[in-house]
Amino acid sequence: MTQQGVRWTAEQVLALAPDAASRKAGSKLGAAGPWSGTGSCGEGTVWGLCKGSGGRPYQTVVDLTDAAGPGYKCTCPSRKFPCKHALGLLLLWAGDGGAESAVPSPADPPDWAEEWLSGRRRRAESKREKDGGTSSSGPADPQAARRRAERRAERITAGATELEQRLADLLRGGLASAEQAGYGMWEEAAARMIDAQAPGLAARVRELGAIPASGPGWPARLLEECALLHLLDQGWLRRDRLPDALAATVRSRLGLPAPADGPAVRDHWLVLAQYDTVDAKLTTRRVWLYGAGSGHTRLLLSYGAAGRAPELSLPVGLALEAELSAYAGAGQSRAVLGEQFTRPAPAGIRPPGVSTDEAAARYGEALRADPWLESVPVTLDRVVPAPGGEPGSWQLADADTDTALPLTPAARTRPGLWRLVALSGGAPVKVFGECGHRGFTPLTAWPQGPGEAVTLC
Repeated sequence: MTQQGVRWTAEQVLALAPDAASRKAGSKLGAAGPWSGTGSCGEGTVWGLCKGSGGRPYQTVVDLTDAAGPGYKCTCPSRKFPCKHALGLLLLWAGDGGAESAVPSPADPPDWAEEWLSGRRRRAESKREKDGGTSSSGPADPQAARRRAERRAERITAGATELEQRLADLLRGGLASAEQAGYGMWEEAAARMIDAQAPGLAARVRELGAIPASGPGWPARLLEECALLHLLDQGWLRRDRLPDALAATVRSRLGLPAPADGPAVRDHWLVLAQYDTVDAKLTTRRVWLYGAGSGHTRLLLSYGAAGRAPELSLPVGLALEAELSAYAGAGQSRAVLGEQFTRPAPAGIRPPGVSTDEAAARYGEALRADPWLESVPVTLDRVVPAPGGEPGSWQLADADTDTALPLTPAARTRPGLWRLVALSGGAPVKVFGECGHRGFTPLTAWPQGPGEAVTLC
């Protein structure tokens, strides 16, 4: 939001929700009924009192002024951020399409809201001053850091050597032994890789454990993944012979930390997609951005502990002027968000698209630089969702050629598939997603003519 009167859409608000349950609950609170004392001001703050199950209403306030992302405060006991009350308040403020917002503006915040807003701004200013200054603790000891890096490299080498022996034993005994041994064998091997401080190897070993139970054709899939794991092992053991960019890719695939030391690129970055993946311990948020001037597509990662949404939140369809710095590595898309010069605001730009043939070729070229790459970001132009040749399968057919890209199995079961089909109605659409060896995963789509971005994930 860059000025008073520019409001988010309901879809952009709901993209902030930490999970599906919060989206559903927040949508129910997006009407004026339970709210009182609502207000907003041109600076980008919204507040209100929401009637709950108790005698006192919940005090809810949302701050949209910080370029780092929205902030939320609510007196309800929920541990989700944002909670359903914050989502409902933002939906009430957003209104319905072009309708007038139900939240009065401009207004002065009540004392309880002003107290939190003032504290938040003081903390933000203190953080900016700290980031711009020098650390009082002095520079780290470079010799100690070098010794720690050497000790970790020795442990990883020992772990990679042990894993090579395990893979050789598996192939010598036959892949059928993997099905008989069950998941315990792989979990024990993954634990050994954690001990070796190689979390990337551990994650790949755990993925191997799930393949024997993945259905028909699992031996071929297991052999493919074992080959990629062997290639990663050998890349580490022979890293001194690799080109610098490929050696950096091997280190990143092993899970070694690396700085985002690429040159800062200042651009107007369009938010293409945002989605979360959740496991027992961590929520990982992926945000794809497209630079209108540079033409670069970059990935931002943000993490949250189990049960908490990551802090970074950039609703799809908004754009901001900011600097991004890329991480080292061949074909690396990941970047870190640097200085932000504007707050996210609605944008009318769209990324340029390519054909389905060009998308497949782009993934093939990327594999030469990073053989372990699962997918690449691609925007397809003029494609039509259509059933595939096998029961239950779907594909994106190129409207100008006779080629098509199959959708990944996961994409076929998402509600976003039906939103994509409804948006298309048999006509070509523009679709952004991830293209890899399992197929294409659509994340965002635009109609052929005027219209806003529709999230599919």
